[in-house]
Amino acid sequence: MLPETTPEDDGTTAPPARDRRPADRVTLRSDLRAALPDATAAVVVTAAVFGFFWARMESGESATVAVMPFMDDARTYWMYLLSQAFGWSALLWAWGTVMLGLLLSGPRPARLPVPRGTLERWHRTTSLTTTALMFAHALMFAAELVRYEAKLGWAGRLWAGFADSFVPGWYDSGTGRVAIPIGQGALYLAVPLGLLFYVRHRIGANSWRRLHRFVIVVYVLSVWHTLLYGTNVWYGEWPRTVLWLLQLPVAVLLLLRLLRPARRAERLGAAGGRGRGSLPGPRPAPTRRRPCGGRCWTGASPTPRTRSCAPSPRPGAPWTPGPTGSPR
Repeated sequence: MLPETTPEDDGTTAPPARDRRPADRVTLRSDLRAALPDATAAVVVTAAVFGFFWARMESGESATVAVMPFMDDARTYWMYLLSQAFGWSALLWAWGTVMLGLLLSGPRPARLPVPRGTLERWHRTTSLTTTALMFAHALMFAAELVRYEAKLGWAGRLWAGFADSFVPGWYDSGTGRVAIPIGQGALYLAVPLGLLFYVRHRIGANSWRRLHRFVIVVYVLSVWHTLLYGTNVWYGEWPRTVLWLLQLPVAVLLLLRLLRPARRAERLGAAGGRGRGSLPGPRPAPTRRRPCGGRCWTGASPTPRTRSCAPSPRPGAPWTPGPTGSPR
């Protein structure tokens, strides 16, 4: 979730983004390079979670085995465990990037532990890492299904793994009939909504902001997918408790974002013109002044004036000259 106030927008009205070509514009290539440390940390966390799942399966305490006893073999079903590990780290990174996005787009605190530009860069890099982790989660699930369908030929196995993992409504087993399409929806929304940031100068900053608000839907779908299909969340009391507790700060920051957005034009009752927080309505008619070249005309006789021309009277209303020839 990228901040709705960018380095190019401080909350005030700015010229159209498409007409500007700043030399320091953030690009996808630069953010991919900056995301390498973040992605490395995500791989380390994923490896740790994978080791945790492996140890629980080897000890017979795995919630996955409690639901599916035939999977009581970590060496055979290691790709499924790795898919679970990618899913957990993806949800953790999604939580972090949503928190950063809400912090940046909500009421600005008086003091920040790091510069705002650093927070924005972290937000962009964690968003890219989250998308990559989500794709890896789905890819490892598809690889496990390809391995599982050993009775089919390679073409059939590849199609079964791809369709069950990436085609909405194709998976037809148990809770996955609902949970997997929800996860697919989160993935298919995350990719375009995240990458639109890098072409906002083409589609317009306002269009990008309107679309970017739907990023919170990606997070909600991800949590919903985990609650429905995460076997460790079903049977593990502490994973389920921690998952719910992590949603409390998200809810608080989301409420503050709705009530006190960082962009002044989005605040309730903010003035600033049509389309920037004010209600639609007729514009006031501009004051018309009669061109007179230094003389104000009253009827057919010009009267010299030393000041600018006065507003024209209503159509049909007579001019009433004052002591100096000016209308009253």
